[in-house]
Amino acid sequence: MTIKTCIFDAYGTLFDVSAAARQAATEPAFAQIADSWATLAQDWRQKQLQYTWLRAVTGAHGDFWQVTQDGLDWAMEAAGLQDQTELRQRLLDLYWELAAYPEVPAMLRALKDAGYETGILSNGSPKMLAGAVESANLGDTLDAVLSVETVGVFKPSARVYDLVGERFGTRKSEVLFVSSNGWDAGCAAGYGFVTAWVNRAGEPIDRLPWRPAHVLTDLQPIPEIAANA
Repeated sequence: MTIKTCIFDAYGTLFDVSAAARQAATEPAFAQIADSWATLAQDWRQKQLQYTWLRAVTGAHGDFWQVTQDGLDWAMEAAGLQDQTELRQRLLDLYWELAAYPEVPAMLRALKDAGYETGILSNGSPKMLAGAVESANLGDTLDAVLSVETVGVFKPSARVYDLVGERFGTRKSEVLFVSSNGWDAGCAAGYGFVTAWVNRAGEPIDRLPWRPAHVLTDLQPIPEIAANA
């Protein structure tokens, strides 16, 4: 088996989704979340993902920016912050400027230098993804940025994973798919990709019929995994 293409989920994999709440918590105007930002960020992310799954199974698709706002509204109400309109706007603004994890630029550059095709496959809308890639200065290390908006359904629909073969012309077994979401890595393995789960938080593996081939704590080993798969 030879890997030709390395595909990455975006949010939580390449981009730190906790960065928005973490940054706001350091700003004097939003001192009310100085001690609770981590819970707010976790609830926001959890609801954001849950809403993608619910919309996918019910056929009620809405773009990722909508579910991002909906998830934040739920998290803020859970924290008793539903009337904090300035905080809400600041958090949403910061979501367009998420930092990449520290190892990401060098890892992507190593893949490109080794001759691999690289890309993002994300629930994010094209505009959101373009903003994130530009903010993190990753554009020159990515061959494609693929959004679920092309097919109008969120992951883990097979129609989303199909986008990789349609864009790159690779067989499933030639794709290394990398995600920080255990369910995404598992479902992509079931689809036929070679998968790596970036388990930064040390969570238990999801109980699904399929499991990722590799479990990592960060993205640094990806070039070596691609070379040896």
